[in-house]
Amino acid sequence: MSTSVPVGRGAAESWRALRKPMLITGIIVLVSIVVLIATTASTSGPFSPDSTERDGARALANLLKKHGVNVQGTEFLSDATASGAGKALLIGPNGALDRDDWQRIDDAGWSHLILIRPSSRELAVLAPGVKDASQVLSSASREPGCDLPAAVKAGTVTVGGTTYSAPAGAQTCYGDGINHTVVRIVASGRTVDVVGSSRSFTNDELADDGNAALALNLIGTHKDLTWYLPQFESDGVDDAGDDGPPLVPPDVRYIGWALAFAVLVVAVWRGRRLGPVVVERLPVIVHAAETTEGRARLYRRSRARDRAAAALRESALAQLYKAHGIPRRAEPSAVVATLAARTGWDPITLYEALYGMPPLDDAALLNLSDVLDVLMQEVRHP
Repeated sequence: MSTSVPVGRGAAESWRALRKPMLITGIIVLVSIVVLIATTASTSGPFSPDSTERDGARALANLLKKHGVNVQGTEFLSDATASGAGKALLIGPNGALDRDDWQRIDDAGWSHLILIRPSSRELAVLAPGVKDASQVLSSASREPGCDLPAAVKAGTVTVGGTTYSAPAGAQTCYGDGINHTVVRIVASGRTVDVVGSSRSFTNDELADDGNAALALNLIGTHKDLTWYLPQFESDGVDDAGDDGPPLVPPDVRYIGWALAFAVLVVAVWRGRRLGPVVVERLPVIVHAAETTEGRARLYRRSRARDRAAAALRESALAQLYKAHGIPRRAEPSAVVATLAARTGWDPITLYEALYGMPPLDDAALLNLSDVLDVLMQEVRHP
């Protein structure tokens, strides 16, 4: 009677093998998420106060901080709609807010608003009377052309971009005499500055001409500055060409990167454990009989009678070649004729035993083994 030994792992064994890697993976993911949250900048993208790219504004944010301005970068509408009395709010370009969102920002009571390349809807709510002139000036060094103190102190500035027409009483600077890229209006105790391009204040151009002086004197008017980059807080969009809210929130991307990093670490860790095969001496002697019996059990379990018969015949032929001086490449007919002449066995029986068809069942395989064993006995004791 044969017994079967299970090869696969049980649930308990699998848990014992996997719990340590799972624990390490969990710790790596948790630490990665904490580090990402702790080190992730509040804002990103063009004109971000945290961006060091050419189109970022990290240099301007640092300049403002050195002059005592507390700069808070944000992409959340809730920060722009909080109480703004005695504070300044800079609203960057891009994004997509509807009229209700702009109205909520207007109702927050900010003392100073700086609108960078605003949309028509933004202008209608936050800077009434200022309109897009639909004319773009090329970037060039321009004189202020106005008595605005911030512009007078800055002098020549490299400006360009969208121009605006302004209502009566507004201060207009850096234009072509008709339309201007910088407009300031003061109404109900609030100052609103409209700037037609953000390029003059980016890391790439801040050091040109008097750009830094204009930015510092125009934006750094209050101790607290909220730097708001509009995103996609509402269902409405400003322009038909906008793509709308992003399908994948940024936080989900951070978690995905953390998980990918954890998987990579675990893969490297587990891969290092599976090094090259090392040849070692066995601690015990394995007898040939045990190896033969083990291989025979494998043949029997897989019902490989053909391979078992081939192994028996190959072993018998090797001994017969040596005992009778028969070349290993001799034809089967020559081998059978030689053995029949020297042993007296029937040639047909010899051919069937040494070159016949594979056994059809275990009984036939056992009979073949007996026949070959008798033939080998005659070789040993002629």
